[in-house]
Amino acid sequence: MSDMKQKFSTQVNPAILQEVRALADAEGRQLQALIEEALADLIEKRKQSSPRKHIMAHYKNSVEKFGPLYERLAK
Repeated sequence: MSDMKQKFSTQVNPAILQEVRALADAEGRQLQALIEEALADLIEKRKQSSPRKHIMAHYKNSVEKFGPLYERLAK
């Protein structure tokens, strides 16, 4: 990732913002560093929670080929 920063604005629940500010103070870090870390963690979490494309392609091929067998086995 680039070291360049881009400004943006958003709105956040005041209680959440207060907690994040308190964390930043307790850790001796800037608020923007915690927000950037949280966004990076969210991106990584979402990447890991979605199935990989090649796995889904194999699954779909399997269902197309063996769908009737899977239905019989399920009964």
